[in-house]
Parts: sequence; C-alpha cells; structure tokens
Amino acid sequence: MRSMTGCGTGSVKRDGWEVTVDLKTVNHRFLDLALRLPRTLTFLEPVIREGVSAAIRRGHTEVYLTVKNTAESSAAVTTDLALARGYAEAAASIAEAAGIPNDMTVSRLMEMEGVTVLTEREMDQELLSALCAEALSAAAAQLVRMREKEGANLREDLRSHLEMIRCLRAEVAERAPGVVTDYRDRLQTRLRALSAEGVDPQRLAQEVALMADRCAIDEELSRLESHLEQMESYLGAEGEIGKKMDFLIQEMNRETNTIGSKASDLFITQRVVSMKSEIEKMREQIQNVE
Repeated sequence: MRSMTGCGTGSVKRDGWEVTVDLKTVNHRFLDLALRLPRTLTFLEPVIREGVSAAIRRGHTEVYLTVKNTAESSAAVTTDLALARGYAEAAASIAEAAGIPNDMTVSRLMEMEGVTVLTEREMDQELLSALCAEALSAAAAQLVRMREKEGANLREDLRSHLEMIRCLRAEVAERAPGVVTDYRDRLQTRLRALSAEGVDPQRLAQEVALMADRCAIDEELSRLESHLEQMESYLGAEGEIGKKMDFLIQEMNRETNTIGSKASDLFITQRVVSMKSEIEKMREQIQNVE
C-alpha cells in the first residue's frame, strides 16, 4: 500500500551539465501531472512524462526541473582572422595616406564588428535527455520510498479502525435477537393493560412477526462482515487499491445506515453511531491511498 503524499529529489552532474529533478505528490483521483518547462527544454517533456507514469499511478504530481551549465565556459569565442587582417591593413593605409601615426591595437581590433563572435554553448539534447531520465529515476525512487513508508502508517491506522468496526458489529449481532424479544414482552404487557380478556396469542404472534421482519438486520450484518473481510484483504494488497477501497467504504457505510434505520434499539443505535464515526475516519484516510 502506498500513500499519494510524498516528495523526492534526484540530481545528475556530468559532461558540463547538472540536471536536478524535484517531485512532489498529493492525493488526486487520477495521475495529474503539473509540468512547466522553458521553451528551450520542452524536448525533455516526453522523458519526464514517461518516467513519472512508470513510477506513479495516481496523484497530483508537480515536477520541477533545473538544468545548469557547469562547464568552465558556457560560451565559445570565434575569431574572423581574415576580417581582422583587413581592418589592420585598412588602418595602416589610412595612417600612411594621412601622414599620422597608426594607433590600431589588438584590443581595438577585437572590438571591431565581426572580428570576434561570442557563441553560446549549444544544448546536447541526447545527453540532457539521458541526464534527465537518470535524475528523474532517482527522484521517483525516493518519492516511492516515502509513499510506501506513509502507506505502511496508513495501513496500521486503517486496520485499527477496521478492528473497532468489527467489534462494534459483533456487539450489534449479539444484541439483535434481543430486540425482537424485548418488543414482544413490551407488546404483551401493553395488550394486557388494554384488554381485560387477556392477550390473544395469535394476534401477539402476528405483531411480533411483523416487528421481527421490519427490524431484521441479519442480511446487513452478514454483508457488513463480508465487506470487513474484503477490506482486510485490501490492506494486505499491493498496487493501485485506493479506488477499490473507496468503493468498499461506501458500501460499508450503506449497510451501517440500514442497520441503524431498521433496528429501533438504543443499544444498537449507539453502536451504529460509533461505527459510522470509524467508517468516516477510514474514508478520509483512504482518499490518500494510491
């Protein structure tokens, strides 16, 4: 079992480049990837999407990418020697023709347009794609470890709530037969008080049978127990189980509501309220299960 909450960082530095990937995830119904890249790095988007989808199945996932040029120089200087020679010869000719000193220097020559050109280092897309994949893999591994650790905590917490529901259900099941018996005794006492001729056994039996039919919760208790067993199996399962657990918790809540509405008994009502409280706690936590 994995939580959908976690974060991870991976960084790779090689061949004059450093690529860092930060991942952060929170709960979401599906895999929702939030990725914004500068135009110069959009070629990395397929690499990132493939890496994220391989590691994460559900959750809102934010990806932060940093690419740094760590080379001693991030730009190259090229020189047009032919153009420089032309400028130098022109300066010498002008000085000679004008009868003035030639004050052309190398520094001034380098400042002449076109003599020196500063060229930014080009991005090696193949290299950066490989570095991004490595950094993303490291970040995803760290993220998954955190989600698994949080998932283990969720499992234990959910199991404690499940055990509480199981105990409350057992108390309701034990009390259920007594509800009809108590109703029969109350009805018999009421009929005796209203009738001087005593109680008609046939009428009493009919009333008790109707009551027993109205407040029978055996089927609901049986289905609830089945749901509890299924939930227990999910707690020990791996993979994407959050959606299954969410559906099952709704079924557990439905059966519990039916039990509460059918059994007009204070003892059972109190247990139903407690079960609904435990189910709601489970439902909130299940929202964060992958």
